[in-house]
Amino acid sequence: MNLAESIVGWQDEIKRIRRDIHQHPELAYEEVRTSELVATLLESWGIPVVRGLGVTGVVGTIKGQKDNGKAIGLRADMDALPMQEVNTFEHASRHQGKMHACGHDGHTAMLLAAARHLAKYRDFEGTVHVIFQPAEEGHGGAKAMIDDGLFDRFHMDAVFGMHNWPGMAVGSFGLTPGPIMASSNTFGVQIEGKGAHGAMPHLGADPVIAAVQIVQGLQSIITRNRDPIDPAVLSVTQVHAGSADNVIPSDAEIRGTVRTFTDSTLDLIEARMRAICEQTAAALDCKATLDFQRKYPPTVNSPEETDFCAKVMESIVGSDRIIRDVSPSLGAEDFAFMLQHKPGCYVWIGNGSGDHRIQGHGLGPCTLHNGSYDFNDDLIPLGGTYWVELARQWLANPTV
Repeated sequence: MNLAESIVGWQDEIKRIRRDIHQHPELAYEEVRTSELVATLLESWGIPVVRGLGVTGVVGTIKGQKDNGKAIGLRADMDALPMQEVNTFEHASRHQGKMHACGHDGHTAMLLAAARHLAKYRDFEGTVHVIFQPAEEGHGGAKAMIDDGLFDRFHMDAVFGMHNWPGMAVGSFGLTPGPIMASSNTFGVQIEGKGAHGAMPHLGADPVIAAVQIVQGLQSIITRNRDPIDPAVLSVTQVHAGSADNVIPSDAEIRGTVRTFTDSTLDLIEARMRAICEQTAAALDCKATLDFQRKYPPTVNSPEETDFCAKVMESIVGSDRIIRDVSPSLGAEDFAFMLQHKPGCYVWIGNGSGDHRIQGHGLGPCTLHNGSYDFNDDLIPLGGTYWVELARQWLANPTV
């Protein structure tokens, strides 16, 4: 494994920074302490920064030895999740109901390590923009930075992202051209009926019966309308109705999520959902209104940039540690917004199976969005080296 010696030497220091961030998690657009820590570190390494892009985002700009007119963007996310940590080790969250359960503290640390190396040696031509993004967890921080002028104020020819991946071996990477993460969409169905006494159902129009039949009907979209080889998920996650055992309520609510890799499949699902909700309710003398919210688009990697990233990985860990054409996830990622504006590639770096966790970790698995999760600090030299080599090799390549 060819790791940057400087980053290996800084590992303990960067690990302490990562664990400090883990101890002080901040939710979407509240990353005031984290962004100030990031900006202060970058400035201490001689990197000029812009604060407050997309509310709490930070962008640092590192110039190489010569300006060859090319520029690259490297992005890490900073926000935590609104959930309780069950770990009790020393660097566990100090804030109730807030936790770095997705490894954004580690993503920030890996990019900080790379920025420090690039600023110290500047053994490249062109410009590297390091992007520390807020509010990835469902609040569209990438879009907020773009709307705030990210790509207008900072010229970038391509942009790249990385996420730790539990269950994938430490020292390995995964990537694929095309979709690697799904779109994220939410829906709510409001059903209006006519309330009645539970002993006299014939005097009402039961929204509970309508809700039950709508839930069953929605699953037929996946099994009967969608192309079976085009992945999609429609999950009803909430059904709310009623307040008493002997009262048929006047309304009910259904909520859930839809995930797809293509807009055409998403269009199909939304259209069928609307028809099933409205017509099923009408058949039962009720009225249903669908509110469908498109949150994040699918994360789609550019083929050329994906191939380039794989070659960079090979130069660091060898070809046998790279999972090409990795199976995409139906989870979502708002780096997708950046890839709608610029070519680039989003990759996974193996976080292991959880054996790295020290005494005091929770009993649950070390998976993303889990109260016993913790980022594997052994990734800091590898992830930092990947960022450095990607920037150096991409900026030096005249064909990309």
